Amino acid sequence: MLTVVGCFVGEHNLWLVALAALVCTLASVAAIELLTHAVRAGGRSRYTWLAVAAVAGGSGIWATHFLAMLAYAPGLPSGYGVGLTLLSYVDAVAITGLAFALASTGGRIRAAIGGAVAGGGIAAMHYTGMAAYQVPGHLVWNPAVVALSVVIGSALGAAALVVGLSAAAYRGRALGAGLLMLAICGHHFTGMGAVTVQPDPAVAIPESAIRTEWLATAVALASCLILLLAGAALALDLRERKRTAFERERLRSLANAAVEGLVVCRSGQIVSANEAFARLTGLDTAALVGTRLSVYLPGLTAAAGTADHPIEAELVPSGGGLVPVEVILRPLAEYGREPHYAVAVRDLRARRRAESQIQYLAHHDALTGLANRTSFHARIEREMRAADALGTRLAVLCLDLDRFKEVNDLFGHAAGDAMLRDLALRVGGLLDGTQLMARLGGDEFAILTPQTGDSAERLAERILATLAAVPAASGPVIATSIGVAVYPDDAEDQRALLSYADAALYRAKAEGRGTCRRYDASMGAQIRDRRMLEHDLRQAVSRGELELVYQPQTQIESGAVTGFEALLRWHHPERGDVSPSLFVPIAEETGAILEIGAWVLREACRAAAGWPQPLAIAVNVSAVQLHNPHFVQFVHGTLFETGLKAERLEIEITETALIRDPARALLTLRQLKALGVRIAMDDFGTGYSSLSNLRSFPFDRIKIDRSFIKAVHSNAQGAAIVRSVLGLGRGLGLAVVAEGVETAEELSFLAQENCTLAQGYLLGRPAPIARFAAHTHGPGPERAASVA
Repeated sequence: MLTVVGCFVGEHNLWLVALAALVCTLASVAAIELLTHAVRAGGRSRYTWLAVAAVAGGSGIWATHFLAMLAYAPGLPSGYGVGLTLLSYVDAVAITGLAFALASTGGRIRAAIGGAVAGGGIAAMHYTGMAAYQVPGHLVWNPAVVALSVVIGSALGAAALVVGLSAAAYRGRALGAGLLMLAICGHHFTGMGAVTVQPDPAVAIPESAIRTEWLATAVALASCLILLLAGAALALDLRERKRTAFERERLRSLANAAVEGLVVCRSGQIVSANEAFARLTGLDTAALVGTRLSVYLPGLTAAAGTADHPIEAELVPSGGGLVPVEVILRPLAEYGREPHYAVAVRDLRARRRAESQIQYLAHHDALTGLANRTSFHARIEREMRAADALGTRLAVLCLDLDRFKEVNDLFGHAAGDAMLRDLALRVGGLLDGTQLMARLGGDEFAILTPQTGDSAERLAERILATLAAVPAASGPVIATSIGVAVYPDDAEDQRALLSYADAALYRAKAEGRGTCRRYDASMGAQIRDRRMLEHDLRQAVSRGELELVYQPQTQIESGAVTGFEALLRWHHPERGDVSPSLFVPIAEETGAILEIGAWVLREACRAAAGWPQPLAIAVNVSAVQLHNPHFVQFVHGTLFETGLKAERLEIEITETALIRDPARALLTLRQLKALGVRIAMDDFGTGYSSLSNLRSFPFDRIKIDRSFIKAVHSNAQGAAIVRSVLGLGRGLGLAVVAEGVETAEELSFLAQENCTLAQGYLLGRPAPIARFAAHTHGPGPERAASVA
């Protein structure tokens, strides 16, 4: 007979014994760490971690047993039964999982019961695995030693889970893992001492038995699994440690990230402080601990301020001086055994600066630094009351820059802003302490000054002379017009005084700009008349007072009409026909041009859609319309509504409409071209940068302004300009239309210069479309074929 334990010392593989010990250690550590993590996880994830812990622990128990068995070399051939070997692995994992599930339900007793069940699982795996061991002989068991091995495994398993699950530190969990390792090894070696091998040559190893080499491969895989799970357990432990450290750092960071200074005090002494409070005091947080809060906030008491009623105080930094702060105090219910309170300190310096800035902006203009409209009106009211008491006079000068819009269009808004600041600086330098200059808005300024004799008029002349002396090389020339009104001579209240000064300003602009005018009664009537005209113009569309007339555009060679230009007329019920040169600028200034322009485009398209002959229709569009973000959608909708083909519509714009915002204008024109609409440059040569505009924008036609056509047959300069434009049009592939043709000589000159299209009184005066029925309704393949 051969006793295994007796031969174990002499007949074994030390490398496999060491590997078995390593696997047992890693499996025990992994099982305890994973079981601990499963208990902390809770919820559904708890069962996942329990399963992982069962696989780690069960695989470790199984691998340890078979590695120890493989280390033994009794000198006899051996093998392992397939079914019992697999059953031993299933026993190890399943019973270990049951044990861990019991132990994780809470309490030392359940942990002990679970550990005892784990010991039973070790025994079940061991003896099932031994039953799978096949040699040419018989295994004889010692029942007493078998029982002892079960007791050792269960007792040490119970102790391992009780210690491992109750430990908060890693050292306690390591002790639990060591006890579990003793349970596995103690049971294994005790159980191995309970068996004796009796050789019997008559006993043969079945062919189906697992050879030792194959089992070694399976054990190697199980060992790898244990190593992976052990690594996972280690990673979980490291992550838990980092999370704990992160939580501590997060709490500290939250306090330091607070905008307000935060201090915890006990009996007036600082216990802790964040970095924001340290910056306010000029000290380190460590230096603040232990000092008295009253050193930095003198006079502050425990009842000084609450969250609902903060108070303002002065903080004394270490370097001296005072810092305005807002203080909120709150008791801490649980912070040590002694009463503590937290103090939040908010720096008010930024708020005070903002309040000062807001106060300044409430009474001053942000661009020029002058008084604003509100401040100016308040000052006028005070000065008028003082003038009434003293019997003195008061003058208001209204200033408005001449052609300021053109400065913005040509040089940009930055240049316009610079001009406004320059004007405020130069004119402000002419005033004394009794006078006030204000910017009322845009390019409108006003000056309030005492009036003695004609002092206001003399001040206005000095302003005009000062601005006229500014050299042109310093930038756009500053030119202004000035209107003057005097209290109480011209007006008896503030509103009338400002209105009359504005009326005088309007008269100064109307009489040549760059001059000064004193208010008189006739100016009031003029202003009222203009305002009434503005009011009536806003109602013109709804009242049906607007009408479209049409002027034909004709081929010079054949005389065929190729299209019409729609022109607007206003028939006022009281004033009669109002000139477009009068009401169109008013419409653009007041914004009424949007409604009027929409009406014109819609009516022109509706009329053209009803012509049997597909003649073109040209409509003038103002800069206000062109830069409206919804203009393209409106054109598209109008074409769809009226049924007019896009290629029959021609939009005419002037060069000045492009200058305000070239990028937006280019985008709008390209979108119109995408619809199929044609684009014409109107009044060519009277605007700015004409050649660059022709290159940059997608024009189809050029319309030569009437000022160049007039007397072209006798004016050499005009003739040269017209020839140049015609040549330019041919070179760029653009059609050229000559406007304002009024004499046969002008038409003959254009024909000689190969100009193809013209319009003017000679070819047809503007009239209702019914007068041109012969062209719009007449037959004509020939005429229709001539349409451009």
